[in-house]
Amino acid sequence: MPLTLDQGEAVCLIRLKGEIDITTAADLKNLLLRALASGKDMCVDLERATELDVTALQLLWAADREARGSGRSLKLAGPVPAELLAAVNNAGFESFPIGSARE
Repeated sequence: MPLTLDQGEAVCLIRLKGEIDITTAADLKNLLLRALASGKDMCVDLERATELDVTALQLLWAADREARGSGRSLKLAGPVPAELLAAVNNAGFESFPIGSARE
């Protein structure tokens, strides 16, 4: 499964694997909504992701904004593949935590 949600005591960890695009957008949105509803901080693990399309980036950006607005955070867990960083920056999301991440 390309998307998983692990709810710990203090943090919700969302793992993304493979291509995350329009075909998985509804599943990603549901996981993000569940994580936001938990009231916990969120971590997103992109280490095994091979592609993020603009839909996935928009969903992650909106979740980050919503989390910050309610006093929580969305952070990255582990390294972000260089190909994803390049794609995120090329899409104009360099100020988003993924775009400013370093391997």
